[in-house]
Order: sequence, then C-alpha cells, then structure tokens
Amino acid sequence: MDKLYKPRIADKLLQRKLAGKGAVLIEGAKWCGKTTTAEQIAKSILYMSEPGMMDQNIRMASINPTLLLQGDRPKLIDEWQIAPQLWDSIRFEADHSSSLGLFVLTGSSVPADMSKVVHSGTGRIGWLKMRPMSLWESQESTGEVSLAELFNAPDQISGINRQDMDRLAFVTCRGGWPLAVDMDREIALDQAFDYIEAVEKRDIQKGDGVERDPVRVHRLLRSLARNQGSQASCGTIRADLQVNESDGLSEETISSYIKALKEIFVVEDAEAWNPNLRSKTAIRTSDTRYFTDPSIATAALGIGPNDLINDLNTFGLMFETLCVRDLRVYAEALNGNVYHFRDKNELECDAVVHLRNGNYGLVEIKLGGADLIEEGAKSLKTLASKIDTERMKEPAFKMVLIGVGTYAYRREDGIYVVPIGCLKD
Repeated sequence: MDKLYKPRIADKLLQRKLAGKGAVLIEGAKWCGKTTTAEQIAKSILYMSEPGMMDQNIRMASINPTLLLQGDRPKLIDEWQIAPQLWDSIRFEADHSSSLGLFVLTGSSVPADMSKVVHSGTGRIGWLKMRPMSLWESQESTGEVSLAELFNAPDQISGINRQDMDRLAFVTCRGGWPLAVDMDREIALDQAFDYIEAVEKRDIQKGDGVERDPVRVHRLLRSLARNQGSQASCGTIRADLQVNESDGLSEETISSYIKALKEIFVVEDAEAWNPNLRSKTAIRTSDTRYFTDPSIATAALGIGPNDLINDLNTFGLMFETLCVRDLRVYAEALNGNVYHFRDKNELECDAVVHLRNGNYGLVEIKLGGADLIEEGAKSLKTLASKIDTERMKEPAFKMVLIGVGTYAYRREDGIYVVPIGCLKD
C-alpha cells in the first residue's frame, strides 16, 4: 500500500466483497478516490482511458476482450464503462473460474449504452459505492465516537471536538476530495469550482450521451444547491430556472438533467423513511435533495467559508449535506443506509440510519448551540413517541449531530450529542 495513501472505509468493504464475488464494481463521483483505492489491492492494472491507448483498448474490447483481461489477479480495469462490452467477458471469466476476487472495475458514470451487454452479472459481480472522504477518512475527525457502538446504546460516550466554526466552514467548502485534503487552503478551495465546471461543460454528457447546455446545467446546480435538504419538486426547480429561459422548459427536461447528474454521482438524494406510526398521519414520500458532497453546493452558489460564517442559515443547510455524506460513508460499513423522514405536520428527522438487521438510529443535524440542540432533542423524542413499537423495533439510539461544540456526551434523557468532528464508522 502507498505510504501516502490515507486509508478509506471502502478498503475493508472491497476486500470483503472480493472474497465473495468474481468481480467488484466500484462506482462513485469523479475524483472521490475510486482508482487510488483499487490500486492498493490490484496485482495488475488496465487504464482504459490511458492517453494514446484508449482507441486501441476500445477496439480490442470488441475484437478480443480476453486479451485485455490477462494479468495477475485481482486485475483493476479503470473506467471500464468506456467499453461496456467488457462486462460480459468479465462475467464469463468469473462464471468459469474456481477462484474469486478476479477483477476490480472502477467507473465515474453509468454507461450510456448498455445495449451490447447481455448478462446482468448477478451473483458474480458485486457493487461498491464510494463517496468523497468523510472527516474521519481525511483525518479531521478524532473518531472518539463510533456509529457502530451507538447501536449498542452505551451508557456513556466522550470526545473532544477539534473543529471550530472557521475550520468547519472551510472543510464544508473544500469538501472530501482526496487531492484537496492536503493542499494549501486557497488551492484546496479551487478544486470544487473546477469540479462543477467539468460537470457543466463535459461530464454530464457521460451520464446518458446527451449534449446539454452548460449554462442551463449551472443554473440547475445553483437551484439544487439552494434546495439542499428539502423535497423540492421538479416544478419548484423549473420555476427557479424558467426566469432565465427564452423558451419553454418542461419538468420532464428538468428530470432528465437531474437523472444525468445522478448517473455521474453528483446528486444523491435521500429516500424517505417509512416507519410504522401509531397515528394515521400521512408520511411524505418524496426524496430529499442532496449533492454527494457539500462543496458542490457551495461552489455552485459561488460562496466560500466566510460567506457561510456570515449566513448561518445557509451554513446549516450545507453542514447538513456534509453530515449526510459522512453518515452514508459510515453506514455503508455497517450494512446500512441513510434515509430522511418528514410528515405532513412537518415533524422531521434529518437522517435515519437503518441497518440490514432492522436496527435504526434517529439523527437530528444542528450546526450547534444549546437552543438548537434542545430543539433537535425535542424533535427526536416526539418522533420516537409516535413509532408503533409493537410493529417495529424502538430506535437503537437518538442523536443530535452538531458542528460546533466542544464535547460529545450522553444527556440525562439518553440522547447523544456528538460533534461531527468526533464521529467515525
């Protein structure tokens, strides 16, 4: 392993999946570290997009794909989606081998054309989603509080947060892009702006092969940034964009743009959580809007750390996106997913971490301050009281996840208060 490599939570997940599958596909946003992570375990590597070799690799994938698959195992095939027909060859190789862990595939977009792919890969190819670095992975969280341990409802937790308001604003705007983590402050902040420029001008086309207007993509990203943590409909987003449109703009068009952004892993909405409630209150089932990293939102809005500090409402929205990113990374290691809950009476839970075994934890996200912590605790207790515990488990824990605050601790009412700068998987 590279001595400069910062270990990722995905490292162990990749090893585990390779032990049970012939191949593993690592998907995720461009620049999030997929290839570097795969390189740590690969015994041989094929870079499909290597300059001067890409055209040859694509032709060979059609003529003699088995030649591209030769080499020590596991073999990394980077940006495999350039030649989707490789999928069937990899599946065939895995199907007819007595060994597991043969290939690692990486891709920063869903292939636009899968017409040449015959088999799904079910049972032979596993999937692993990577996201930009959590604060624990970038070594900016102390990791004194483990999300896994919270599911055991410890009587006491402790931790000291190193993130103050200035630092928190910076890491929110810088994001979890691995290359940015060790860069000088101003250069690190540039990376998210470069990222969205690449999305607008080029990368969005990789999602479905459709050429799109970069100016319209930029306005869409700004609208999505303003609506982080909300259930904004395509109609709401259309209204944002329509002001600057010379011709009609349908909701179907907006939906197609958002779908393309999802396929290059820029957007990752949170599904609605549906608990069994004692009351008949209707539950909102719309997904909640999030980017895969908070820096995409701040860069789309053209703002930096000082702007966040001067506008705490906006800071709170961007901080929520950061926390959802980290919770997703940590939940992945626990065989879990992160959901959002809101009913018609506006009772809300920012994040529900639900594990495969049925255990779940309720999380309210607050920037910090005694009043906001109390508000979050009240909301958690209200929701917990409405869950029908005869039909489903009680929540394993209730947590207020904060940005600014010195300590991690358990309140007398059993609710945990945890700074994001103290949390790990």
